[in-house]
Amino acid sequence: MVVWLSMVKMTFTIDEITAETLRRISKRVHRPKSQVLREAIRHYEPHAGQLTPEESKRRVEVFDRVIARIPKRPAAEVDAELREIHRSRRQGWHSKTTRRG
Repeated sequence: MVVWLSMVKMTFTIDEITAETLRRISKRVHRPKSQVLREAIRHYEPHAGQLTPEESKRRVEVFDRVIARIPKRPAAEVDAELREIHRSRRQGWHSKTTRRG
């Protein structure tokens, strides 16, 4: 009996089509099914969780719609608003007459 120190024995269920595919690949590449499965998982791992092309396209379309809804304002108007926000933040929450110090 061979004991693999770095291996973990697992039991899981797969559908018949996947099982047959695993058997065919194993025969074609002359490797055990467990090795084929390990290699497939290593190949799959970097891509796991990535968006499908359809989902990526849908998100780009949503982004484009959101961007199109951003109001277009003159830069001078935006700059004036930002200056006012900056000024009010420097002033703080207290009026000048109630400040301590």
